[in-house]
Amino acid sequence: MYESKKASSASLAATVGTVVEWFDFAIYGFLATTLAAVFFPNSSGVTALLETFAVFAVAFALRPLGGMFFGSLSDRIGRRKVLAVTVLLMTFSTGLIGLIPSPETIGIFAPILLTLARCLQGFTAGGEYSGAATYLIENVDPKKRATHGSKLSMATFLSFAIAAALVWAIEFSIGKEAMVAWGWRIPFLMAVPLGLIGWWIRTGAQENVRPASERPEAPIKQALRTEWKMMLRVGGFISCTGLSFYIFTTYMTTFLRSTVGLEGTLVLAGNIIALSMAAIAAPFVGRAIDKFPRRNVMAFAALSTVIMAIPAYIIAGQGTLTASLTAQVMLGIGAVTANCVTSVMMAEVFQEATRGTSAGITYNVTYAIFGGSAPFISTALVSWTGSPLAPAVYMIIIALFAFTASRFIPETSPVFVTSTPAIKAPKVLVKQG
Repeated sequence: MYESKKASSASLAATVGTVVEWFDFAIYGFLATTLAAVFFPNSSGVTALLETFAVFAVAFALRPLGGMFFGSLSDRIGRRKVLAVTVLLMTFSTGLIGLIPSPETIGIFAPILLTLARCLQGFTAGGEYSGAATYLIENVDPKKRATHGSKLSMATFLSFAIAAALVWAIEFSIGKEAMVAWGWRIPFLMAVPLGLIGWWIRTGAQENVRPASERPEAPIKQALRTEWKMMLRVGGFISCTGLSFYIFTTYMTTFLRSTVGLEGTLVLAGNIIALSMAAIAAPFVGRAIDKFPRRNVMAFAALSTVIMAIPAYIIAGQGTLTASLTAQVMLGIGAVTANCVTSVMMAEVFQEATRGTSAGITYNVTYAIFGGSAPFISTALVSWTGSPLAPAVYMIIIALFAFTASRFIPETSPVFVTSTPAIKAPKVLVKQG
């Protein structure tokens, strides 16, 4: 059932598409300080940054709706078709940001258009990661699910590394003034051809599709009625996944630049190295996850975040490239592990008929609450308390909550249990054109 050709097709479509979509989504985070100067020029430094991150967080408010819409659609018409649509929508919304006129030209409509484009990005992102994870896990060898699922984590960290490298290269080449004036548009516009490549790859992928008679007529209603308890438990753990991911990939660059005072190019250079290391580590973490109980891995991810948070922020405060890289690697241990185990666990734990809907709602509601708000809350905590360690305390609280939630999630690894939730691929193999 799990031919190597089909598994390779699924891996390529899921992985490449994920790189493209999350590259599009990541650009905004790495350009946060620049976009603050462009779209909120009349606000003070901290206020402008908070306004920029508020737009960042608003996009996440649309992710649950996107997860619900695209997840239920994938349960009814198939995963691959939906994933092809999401990469096109993400490409369009990202390119749109690059074309927004400046506030000097259209006034208040500039930040309004920015917010609308980010909302479309958020809505589209709701159908991406959970959808790709579900699609991939259903089409590979059950005993190698984490190995394959970790490719999504690798793709996500790689996309952030590429976005960071591109922003760094452009700013280094043209200077900060030109970056604010026009250079910030380049990464957004470059996303368009990349998105078309991702769409082309996904349209040619293979997929196992259930017969029409086995597809739910009302997947949202069915998922909420039958899976709500499991959705709460899984969401409890994913709170740590979302928070640690966006602290590691997005907020730390702002913290190092705005709070610590590290020079911008050094911040991005350190972040690129840390993200690249995370991308390289993800496949090895995935292979390890296939050898251990999922619950043990979840516990390790949460507790490593608890242990590393405060020391990482203290080290980051030293204000050197070496210190910043060390701090990011420390935070990356929990972030990478949580991300890898989430990609496989959230697909395994839900029943097949409404898996796309259940995973989409759970993942995106949790990310909206804990992931999208992470840069805003962390920036606000430092501003309100005056302590650079405040975000670390916040991370510890959420990680302990996630650890507790993980104790109520059943073991789903086929290596350690004889029966798991109905994680089986449909019997009909088609190549949808």
